Amino acid sequence: MSSIIVRGLDDSVKEQLVAQAKRHGRSMEAEVRDILTKAAQRPNIGVALMRAAQSAGGVDVLPIPERSDIARAVDFE
Repeated sequence: MSSIIVRGLDDSVKEQLVAQAKRHGRSMEAEVRDILTKAAQRPNIGVALMRAAQSAGGVDVLPIPERSDIARAVDFE
């Protein structure tokens, strides 16, 4: 079994993990292990969309319109 070290984790994230682990009745390490395991097994949305497009016949024939708009900075004032 492998181990990892996460540096630079915000204190608030650690506090949230501790609270979540407590709600689930397990250690923070067990909680993080469960979160990482589920995240690694979840399909990537980009890959899922690509596979859906491929199974529907692909997207090679879709027209891609040229952009005619001009990028501009946002004014927040």
